[in-house]
Parts: sequence; structure tokens; C-alpha cells
Amino acid sequence: MIDIDADGRIRTVTIDRPEARNALTVDVLEALEAAVADADEPVIYLRGRGPAFSAGADLNEVAALDGDRDRAAEFARLGQRVARTIEDSPAVVVAGIDGPARGGGLELALACDVRVGTPESTYGEPGVSFGLFGAWGGTVRLPRVLGEGDALEFALSGRSIDAEAALRMGLISRIEDEPRAVAAEIADNATDALAVLKRRLRDDGERATQERREAAAFADLVAAHADDVDALLE
Repeated sequence: MIDIDADGRIRTVTIDRPEARNALTVDVLEALEAAVADADEPVIYLRGRGPAFSAGADLNEVAALDGDRDRAAEFARLGQRVARTIEDSPAVVVAGIDGPARGGGLELALACDVRVGTPESTYGEPGVSFGLFGAWGGTVRLPRVLGEGDALEFALSGRSIDAEAALRMGLISRIEDEPRAVAAEIADNATDALAVLKRRLRDDGERATQERREAAAFADLVAAHADDVDALLE
């Protein structure tokens, strides 16, 4: 279900259900949560096996909820928890998106810090076409990433977009034939600086509080890397 490969700097986490277009079951979500939470590498690279990043929530499991509101809410909360685990990880999480990212798959990508698509990647929130919507934090993150207007149009239309359109909208930051190269580029940087910078950029506190935290974090890094700074001047 979830395959993990680590080289000391990058933990590659692969959703491994290619026969189901990497659709997300409860078991897959729980295994993904553990794979991210247990990481001690500075960078996590999240990908899907085969021709899709992820088709989203496994519709067999959605159907098995049988209209039960309590079980449906529990399923939504699980997806939200996994997305928060990705977002809150001290590691920088890079989504390498090849092929379709749909529904819950796109929502997990939205929780990542960096999204890189291949030229063949596509993106969509199709749930509205059959009476549902992504409930794994997507309604919170999508407006933050796209802005309210584009988020509303994208979600309410249920349409799919290609990599070039996703890049123009800001849904992804780069298009690369090999998205893992971006994870490697990030992993070349100082581990402590990566973790601190992620926390600062993710900080949603009041501005004065953010600035105070930013100054303190900068001071900590200057103290930790004084020799490195001196070396740059030689």
C-alpha cells in the first residue's frame, strides 16, 4: 500500500496501488500518516506508483459508508488528520505529481509544501459532479493556494486542468520530467534552516507575532552557522 525508501536526506513515500490508480482507503491513509510521522529525513518526497498520483478516496469505501453520517464524518476526519500530518511535518514535503491527481489525492498534494508536476500531470476536484466534495481540508487549502476566485471556479466547475494550467494558477510551482530532482535540490540545503523556514512560512499567527518568531529563528540560525558564514567571506 505504502512503500518507503530513504537515503538519509530524502524519504520517498510511494502510494502503491497502481491497479486502483492509487485510490486512498482507510488502510492506505493510516499507513501514509505513519510513513510521514516517522520520518527523520529533512525532505519527504510523496509520489504515486504507476500512471496516476492518486485518484482520490476509494469510492468502494465511500459506498460502504452506506449513507451513515457518523461514519462519513469519521472518514473525513481521518483524511484531514493525514493532511495535517503532512502539513505539520518538520520535514519539507514535496509532492511529485505524475498523471491524475483527483479529489482526495489533490487534497493531500495541497497539504505538501511544494508541488511539482510532470508534463503529463492533470488536476481536478470532480466530486461535485456526483454530489460530493473533497473534505480532507481542501476547502481550506485551495483558496489559500489559488485565491478565492480561482478556487471557487475550479472546485464548482468540477473540471480537470493540465500541468500548464495548474502552473499558471499556482496550483503547482514547477513542471519537471523528474519531479524528484526538486526534492534533491531542496535536500542539498541545511537541515535546520529548512525546518525553521518551513515553520516560519507556515506560521499563521498575527503579523507582529510572526515577525518576532522570525527574528528569533534567524538569530538561532546565525548562531548555529557562524562558521559557515565566515567561510563564505574567505
